[in-house]
Amino acid sequence: MAVNPMLYSSKDVVLDVVRTENENFFEVVNDPDNWRVDTRCEGWEVRDLVGHMIDVTEGYLERWDLAEAGKEAPAPLGWTVMADTLNEGALAHRNLSREEAISRLKKAYAKLMSRFEGLSEDDWNNFMVSHIFSGPTPAFCYPAFQIMDYGVHTWDMQWGLGDKDGRLDERTAGVLVPYMFIIWQYSVDQEAAEGVDITYGVEIDGEWGGKWKLSVKDGEFSYEAVDDVSDLPAVLHFDHPSDMVLTTYQRFQGGTVSGDASIIDTARNLFFSI
Repeated sequence: MAVNPMLYSSKDVVLDVVRTENENFFEVVNDPDNWRVDTRCEGWEVRDLVGHMIDVTEGYLERWDLAEAGKEAPAPLGWTVMADTLNEGALAHRNLSREEAISRLKKAYAKLMSRFEGLSEDDWNNFMVSHIFSGPTPAFCYPAFQIMDYGVHTWDMQWGLGDKDGRLDERTAGVLVPYMFIIWQYSVDQEAAEGVDITYGVEIDGEWGGKWKLSVKDGEFSYEAVDDVSDLPAVLHFDHPSDMVLTTYQRFQGGTVSGDASIIDTARNLFFSI
C-alpha cells in the first residue's frame, strides 16, 4: 500500500484527499440544476446528501467539543441503527434553502478541517472522540470518515447525473481500503452469518492494493494482510481499489471470483447496510 492512512506520517496525504473530495462534492452541489437530482442513495436527492453532510459534520464537531472539555458523550447507538438514523438526519434538513444548506455545510467543514490540521502526532493516535454509533474513536479516523462521505457521495451524485460507470479516484479509494475491512468487521448481519464458517481471500491491484485473508465464523469477521492468497479456497479480486470500496458500500457487487464461487456469494450477503 502506498501509505498507511492510519499513521501520523500520512496526515498530509489524508488531509489533501479530504480537501480534494470536498472540492469535487461542491463542484456538483454548486450547480443549482443539480439540487433536486436523485442519487444512488435510495430516497436521497443531491440536497439530502448536503443535509447528511451537515448532520454528520456538525455531529463530529459537537463530539469533538465534548472530548476537548473532558465531558462524557452519550452512549453509542451501535451500527445496526446507523442507516435509519442517518436517513432521519439527512431529511431533517430539507427545510433549509439551498443557499442556507450550502453555507452551513461549508462553515462546519472549515471548522472541522481546522481541528484536523491542528492534530499533533500524539493527538492523531490518542485523542479519542466518541462517535455516535461506535463510541470512543481515535482522531485519525475522522478525516477518513470525511473522505468516505465526500468521496462516495460525490460518486452517488455523479451516478444520478448519468455517470453509471465512474470510479473513485485511485488515491481516494486507496486511502479508504484499510477502513473497509473494519466496516465489514462491524457490519456482519448475525442472522445471515448463523452457521457460516468460511475463509477466503481479497486481492486488490495497484500501489494502493494488497492481499488479505478473511474469515467469518460464529458471526465474527476477521482479517489479516498476507503475501499470498493462492492457497485459499476462494479469492475476490479487484483490479481497482474503487471497486472494493464501492462494493463494501453495497453500491454494486464488484470484483471477479476465482475458486469456490459459493464462498464469495455467501460472503457478499453477510453484511447489513450502513
